[in-house]
Amino acid sequence: MEKLTQQEEEAMQVIWQANGGFIKDFLEKLPDPRPPYTTLASTVKNLEKKGFLKSEKLGNTYRYAPLIKAEDYKKRFMKGFVGDYFKSSYKELVAFFAKEQQISAEELKEIIDMIENKKSK
Repeated sequence: MEKLTQQEEEAMQVIWQANGGFIKDFLEKLPDPRPPYTTLASTVKNLEKKGFLKSEKLGNTYRYAPLIKAEDYKKRFMKGFVGDYFKSSYKELVAFFAKEQQISAEELKEIIDMIENKKSK
């Protein structure tokens, strides 16, 4: 699975949220400043070429639907991110956020509870 550009990720977030649709629908859901229609259309075509979307011709337009689940992309992205920036160590990732005071002790306790509860199931 190819890594997406920021513009492609923004488009995919809207497409996942809408569970597919037409370019004009995606454009309406993008935050301001919105790209021109033609720019979004090019981005969507690139996403189709990369295997993230499929299209169905309806009259003189296309309806697009995601081929990759948001959760699957998130897992792959996070593995690459942690590998590239934190030596493949999620412990290093959490330590970074703790040092930068981006995560509280209470949140760390909640994470530990989540891990322990999952192990006991």
